[in-house]
Parts: sequence; structure tokens; C-alpha cells
Amino acid sequence: MSAYPGGESTVMLPDCYRHPGRETGVHCSRCEKPVCPECRVDAAVGFHCLDCANQSRASVRTTAPRTQYGGRVARDGALVTKLIIAVNVVVWLLAFTGGDAFVSRWILQGDAVATSGEWYRVITSIFLHQQILHIALNMWSLWVLGPYVEQALGRLRYLTLYLLAGLGGSALVMLLAPAEPVLGASGAIFGLFGAVIVIHRHRGYQLGPIMAVLLVNLVATFTISGIAWQAHIGGLVVGGLIAAGYAYAPAVRRNAVQAAVVVAAALLVAGVSLVAVTQITG
Repeated sequence: MSAYPGGESTVMLPDCYRHPGRETGVHCSRCEKPVCPECRVDAAVGFHCLDCANQSRASVRTTAPRTQYGGRVARDGALVTKLIIAVNVVVWLLAFTGGDAFVSRWILQGDAVATSGEWYRVITSIFLHQQILHIALNMWSLWVLGPYVEQALGRLRYLTLYLLAGLGGSALVMLLAPAEPVLGASGAIFGLFGAVIVIHRHRGYQLGPIMAVLLVNLVATFTISGIAWQAHIGGLVVGGLIAAGYAYAPAVRRNAVQAAVVVAAALLVAGVSLVAVTQITG
């Protein structure tokens, strides 16, 4: 601290907390430490010292914004949807070049899962398409529904719901149509339908438009030949159940309840799959 002559009296100004001998009349508005121009940072009110400014930045970094349902808010709210579409397109190109031999290796067929233990088929089949119209319609539907659900839930919750809905569709196919070869992302996409309905209901939005779209798709599911309705219904049920767990979990125990719902859905899917295998082999 140094003396400062002012008129007939001597005014003592404190030294900067980081630079002894450099006097200043400015203090940090948070901790009251004296700060020179080099060591102060503009704040909403007054100035902060470098220490307090760094602490503020750290607290902002550790409290990332969350969605209404607990997921992290991402700058690109459709990134996971884009990646899923990219994987589907790549697999479709491989199927296009590899032909029937490639498709038969990865398609879902309950008999092959049960008798040969080829469990990978329950997941590979939901990324597998063969006809151009099939993948075009599914990817268009995914692009329409996916970003909305992804932004509402956050990336991890969204991806979990999508995959489990797809697995739910595969499980119901194995249970009710074990000899039928099935492929496509429709089960997972119907899971997104279920999620949109639950989110709309929870947010108080009108359900008429989305219910009309779902009804049209269900009519097509049961009237157009060659569509595995079991995959659609299985995905719709699992996606709706998980979304309900996400949306209506109490805030004070939200993460624990949501995790429990996901585990319960996974156990349900696994249970149906095991019953299907037992039924096939028995």
C-alpha cells in the first residue's frame, strides 16, 4: 500500500491483490479484493477479479442447460437422427451391392435366432432395407419425427428409446411370426410415433393431427401386404412406455425413475424374446 498526496491530506489507496505496489481504487464486486485495470473483468454490476471471473465460468460449464425431460441441450438437436439416417443409408448401399446374400445374413428371422443363436439379427435388421421406396419412406418419416423427439428428450434418451423400440418390434415379430423374414426401421419409427403422442399429451398440445397420422399408418400396416404389423405394434408400445417414463418421472427423482423405466422396458423386450425362442425351440 502506498501514499497518495491529495491536497492537504494523504489518501491511502490499496495495492492490487496481484500486483503489490500498483495502487487502485476499484474493488471486486463479489469478494472486495482491490483490482487494477489488468486484473479486473467487466461484470453485470461493477467488476470481478480474475479469480471470481474464473469461478463464474467454471460454474457455468458445470451446469449445462437441460431439456424439459432431463437431457442435455445440444447445439445440433438433430445430430443423432442424422447419424441414424447415415447408418441406414450405408447399410442399404451394402445391401444393394451385396444382394440377397448380404440381406439374408442380417435380416431378422426368429427361427435363425432361436436355432442358431444369431441374436445380432434383432438389431441389425432395424438398420436394414432392400427396396429404394422402403428406405425412402422410412428415412423421410425418421427425419420428420426424429429431430422433434431428440430435441425434447436429449441425445442419450432419444437414442435409447429408438433402439429399444426397434428391439421391441423385433421381439414381437419373433413371438408372433417366427418364420417370417423381417427388415426395416419401421418398428423404431413407430416408437417415435408413441413418443410424440406422449410428449404432446404431457405438454398439453392437441393430439388430433398426430393421432390422424398414426391412424393412417396403422391402417396401412394392417391392409397392405408385406408389412410386418408385429414390428410396428411392438415398437409403438415400447416407445410409448419409455416416453411416458421420461415425461412423467417426478422431478426430485427424475434420473433414477427414468433409468428404472428403461431397465424395465429392456427386461420386457428381453423377456418376450426369450419366450419366443422357447416357443420356437420347444
